[in-house]
Amino acid sequence: MYSSVQSHHANTFRHIPASSKPVSPERVAQVLADEWKLFTKHTAGSAVESKRAFTSLPLGVTSSFQHWDPYPISIASAEGAWMTDIDGRKLLDLSMGFGAMLAGHLNPIVVEEIQTALRQGMLFVTPSPTSTDAAERICKRFGIDQVRFTNSGTESTMYAVRVARSATEKMGILKVEGGYHGSYDPFVVSSKPPLAKIGNPDKPKAHIDSNLVPGDIYVVPFNNLEALEKMFKKNSKKIACFIVEPVLENLAIVLPDVGYLEGVRALCDKYDVVLIFDEVKTGLTAGPKGAAARLGVKPDLITLAKSIGGGLPLAAFGGKKKYMDYVTNGKMAHFGTFNGNPLAMAGIRAIDRICTDETMAKAEAFNMQALDRISAIIDEFELPAHTVGFGVKGCVTWSTTAVRNYRDYKATDFGIAEAHWLFSLNRGIITPPGLDEQWLISLAHGQAEIDLLVEDFREFAIALRG
Repeated sequence: MYSSVQSHHANTFRHIPASSKPVSPERVAQVLADEWKLFTKHTAGSAVESKRAFTSLPLGVTSSFQHWDPYPISIASAEGAWMTDIDGRKLLDLSMGFGAMLAGHLNPIVVEEIQTALRQGMLFVTPSPTSTDAAERICKRFGIDQVRFTNSGTESTMYAVRVARSATEKMGILKVEGGYHGSYDPFVVSSKPPLAKIGNPDKPKAHIDSNLVPGDIYVVPFNNLEALEKMFKKNSKKIACFIVEPVLENLAIVLPDVGYLEGVRALCDKYDVVLIFDEVKTGLTAGPKGAAARLGVKPDLITLAKSIGGGLPLAAFGGKKKYMDYVTNGKMAHFGTFNGNPLAMAGIRAIDRICTDETMAKAEAFNMQALDRISAIIDEFELPAHTVGFGVKGCVTWSTTAVRNYRDYKATDFGIAEAHWLFSLNRGIITPPGLDEQWLISLAHGQAEIDLLVEDFREFAIALRG
C-alpha cells in the first residue's frame, strides 16, 4: 500500500485531505489575470509563429486540442525530459506526448533502433521478420494471443469494435459517459457532453454532435455496475461490445472502484458482450505489462498506442484468438499500407529494451514521491483538492471528494485548474492544455525534475492563499 492515508488499493493512489478551506473566486481571478499578462510577456515568438501557422493550418495547429487562446507555445526541440520553445525557454515536459514519450525525448536506444531500421528499409508492404518479432514482443508483454498493428489509437479502437461486431453479429457499442476512445464517430458520442443535455446521472442520454454518424451507441456511467446490468438486461441482444478505459485518463485520472472491473468482466460474460479495454493512454504508463495485468482483469480485446512506440506513430489491437480469428477468416478485413512498417517496429524493439521492471519501478517511485509531497502541501495549505495516481501518471484534482465518474469531474473547480496549469507553464513546466492536470513521469525524469514539480506546486499554493 502506498503511503497515502487515502490509498484506493495497492495498485493505485488517492489522497483526500482531512480538512480544507475554499479559495475565493476573486483570488483565483486575480492569479489568472496576472498569469496571462506574464504569459504574453515572455512568449512573443510563439505569438508570431501561431499567427503564421493560422494561414495554412486551421487554428494554427495539427490537432485541435493543441490550440488555446490567445495562442499556444511553439516548441523548437526536445531532449530527455525537457523541451525548448521558439523563444529559447527551457520547459520541463510533464505531458510527454500523453505517454508516447515514456522513454524520454530522443532516447538513445530509440535513436539506435531507428538508425538500424533505416539501414534495412523504411517500408516493405509485405510480411517481414521485423513485424513478426514486434508482434511476438507485444503478445508476450501484454499477455494476449494475437495482435495487429495500426498507426493511431483511433484506428485501433475502431478495428477492435469491428472485430467485436463481426464476432457477435451485433452492431451496438456501449461506452462510458465522458470516456474518449479516439475520433471514430461512435467514440465521440458523450466524450465530454454538456450537462444540460445528458439527463439522469444513473441513466445518461447519449449526446451526439451534429456532424457525427455514430450508429447504434449506448452510454453508461463509470463505476456503476447496477446501471451497467440494467443496460445489458435491456439491450444485450443489440450490444456487441463494451469499450472502456480500465482507468479513465480523459478526465484527469478516475480510478475504478474496488471490484468494479471484476464486476464488468462478469457482466460481459453473463450477457455475451465483448469487453474491450482501451489502453491507448494507460498501456505501459500503468506498469511494465499494462493496466489489465496490473489490475488483474483480462479483457477480450485490448487497444494500444502511444507508450508502446518510443515516440513513433504506432498502435495496435489484439486479444484472445477466438476473436482475432475473425480477422483471420476475413469476416473483419483489416488493411493499412503503413501497418507494421520497419520504422515503427524499431520503436517496439526499443521500448522492449528500455521498459524493464526495474526502470518502470524507478519512474513510478519518483511519481509516488511527487504525489506524497504534493499531498502534504495540500494538507498544509488546506487546499480544496486531492491527488490521484496510477503507474507513472499523477494529477491534482480540484475537488474535496473523490471523482468516480464524469458528473463528479464536471463538478471540479476548473477556474483553479486553469490557474494551476498557467502558473506552471509560466515557470517552465508544461502539462496538457486541457484542464485535467495530469502529469507523466517518464524514464528521463529524475530527482531534480520531481523537486521542480513539487516546489512549483508549493509556490502555487502560496499564490492561492495570497
